[in-house]
Amino acid sequence: MEKEQTVSNQWILAALSLAVLLSSIGTSIANVSLPTLAQTFHASFQQVQWVVLAYLLAVTTMVVSVGRLGDIIGRRRLLMLGVFLFTAASALCGGAPALWLLIVARAVQGLGAAIMMALTMAFVGETVPQARVGRAMGLLGTMSAAGTALGPSLGGLLISAFGWQAIFLINVPLGLTILLLIHRYLPVDANPQPHKRASFDVVGTLLLAMTLAAYALAMTIGRGQFGSRNMALLAAALLGIGLFIVAERRVESPLIRLALFRHALLSASLSMSLLVSTVMMATLVVGPFYLSRTLGLSAGWLGLVLSAGPLFAALSGIPAGRLVDDVGAHRMTRLGLIGIAAGCLLLSALPATVGIVGYILPIVVLTVGYALFQTANNTLVMMDIPPDQRGVISGLLNLSRNLGLITGASVMGALFTYASGMTDIATAAPEAVATGMQITFAVAGLLILVALALAVGSRAADVRPVLAEEPGIMRRLCSD
Repeated sequence: MEKEQTVSNQWILAALSLAVLLSSIGTSIANVSLPTLAQTFHASFQQVQWVVLAYLLAVTTMVVSVGRLGDIIGRRRLLMLGVFLFTAASALCGGAPALWLLIVARAVQGLGAAIMMALTMAFVGETVPQARVGRAMGLLGTMSAAGTALGPSLGGLLISAFGWQAIFLINVPLGLTILLLIHRYLPVDANPQPHKRASFDVVGTLLLAMTLAAYALAMTIGRGQFGSRNMALLAAALLGIGLFIVAERRVESPLIRLALFRHALLSASLSMSLLVSTVMMATLVVGPFYLSRTLGLSAGWLGLVLSAGPLFAALSGIPAGRLVDDVGAHRMTRLGLIGIAAGCLLLSALPATVGIVGYILPIVVLTVGYALFQTANNTLVMMDIPPDQRGVISGLLNLSRNLGLITGASVMGALFTYASGMTDIATAAPEAVATGMQITFAVAGLLILVALALAVGSRAADVRPVLAEEPGIMRRLCSD
């Protein structure tokens, strides 16, 4: 019986890992197709970039809401719906005869990805023994990094061999496989009594979606140039936050229980995730310019060097999970942050004369630290969350990561341009680009030190040492 349970758990992890891989590939694979799409549909860059933005906006705006919906109606059936939406939308993308239809299909694909992102971590807390949660989180982190790294290279190969449609159609057989695994191995949702079923917060969902959409658009339109539209969108986002807080205080069954943020560990973990993701995005924004302008690498070598970070992050995920289980999530969170800070310090201090090695070694240190932090931080949060809140908390963790990536692309990119002293970074002198990178990663290191301070402070204020004596503390916070 125990052997059968072990085999079942392995298949459950396989289904969840493939769902993470599918959503991660969907995030990164479309970027490489933009020049081809612009030529195919006779469209401008501003028009075809909505193929990427539509997916990003759908994931960002809906990841918390679908997590909460899974808590209410059942995670298994909602996860199956998410995989089905992603798969069907992928088929529609591959057959889209017009750009507007492709953009709409990408938004639906993003909704499916949001469901998969929000519910995979929630299922880990529900189906994996507590002593092995770190290993499971490490595996999911590995698949996420692998999908992100695999997307551009796989997309390039598929486009050159079969055309742009193939980058979407490749998702269909993988999606159908995941559906079969979920149907066969994931535990069936329990049917709550009607009087115990919470209602879904429609008003809160709409307010949060509009707020997040306004912020995401403010950070992405204009390609780093902040104008009146960006400021208006930021103002709308601030107004939306205020309205959302007011609405959540008044509704009986809120989308997010604001009392949760009184829990020092959760608030610190979400803040750390946002800061770390902001810094990680800097490697994707700054790296290509430094490698091409300062080190003079060709396109082929550029892609190879840029893949080093995601590759080491993927290789580090499972070992990081074992360390978290064996040594402790709190300690590994701090160690991961120290690794990221060390990588940033090396990138800001090593001169360009060191060459490619002087870039790859700090990136390896940084990305291994990131894999360790991400695994430990997710484990730390998901282990002590009540079952009826796992979906929404998982959604919040994914949201903090997405907002960090969006913020990093805009803010760290603007900082890099300013530090280089050039208005057009694509034509900047090699020395100016090197200076810009050093300053950018010096600031990034300071952000990680703030995250490290949060980690130390949350450990001191953590209420969990007394949970054995007062097990209702976290549950009372969730039900306030």
